[in-house]
Amino acid sequence: MDSRKEQAVSKKLNGYNCAQAVACTYCDYVGMSEETMAALTQGFGAGIGGTMDGTCGAITGACTVVGLADAQAGRMKAMKDAGYIMSNFHKNCGSVTCRELKGIESGKMLKSCEDCVKEAAALLEDVLNSEN
Repeated sequence: MDSRKEQAVSKKLNGYNCAQAVACTYCDYVGMSEETMAALTQGFGAGIGGTMDGTCGAITGACTVVGLADAQAGRMKAMKDAGYIMSNFHKNCGSVTCRELKGIESGKMLKSCEDCVKEAAALLEDVLNSEN
């Protein structure tokens, strides 16, 4: 698969929340329309429900695609792949929580939304391109 990271960032810059930007970029990979995927992930933006207290929307978007892509392989594969995304996102970005990534309390932004979308897309592509 050719990388779609920049396409995901473009969606973010054009009105999609972070979860939608990632998930909708890969919706064809799991046989879902963009309209359905956007509706499915609309509540996951800004740390789930707009509170910024939860997991970064880019991660939840990537994990939504993983769950659909791994449906035939089963829950354990989906959990393994989602864990890969979570742990590597944390390692590469310093947090998985929207509020911390945006530096709301610390005043120090760890990653912009666009960079979070790009990172989650890259990790999702790792999973989608892997054989196991």
